[in-house]
Amino acid sequence: MQLTEKHREYWSKNLRITAILLFIWFLVTFVLCYYARELQFNFFGWTFAFYMAAQGSLIIYVIIIWYYARYMNALDIQYDVHEGEED
Repeated sequence: MQLTEKHREYWSKNLRITAILLFIWFLVTFVLCYYARELQFNFFGWTFAFYMAAQGSLIIYVIIIWYYARYMNALDIQYDVHEGEED
């Protein structure tokens, strides 16, 4: 199967958004937790390190998943590869 320029552009956008979201995931999972002890300030009545470990990172993960699904649905429609209802 030959890939057209449209397929390459679609795949390029898919890889770009995946890389960006994985970078955000990496920052939240590893970098923020690594520097948690240095981030000592109150955030909604708790220390920031405790909040990020208990709830903050989970909220960011859900936002990443939501954004990826929304972005890919729009991209699928734009490149006419969506799984919409058949007429």
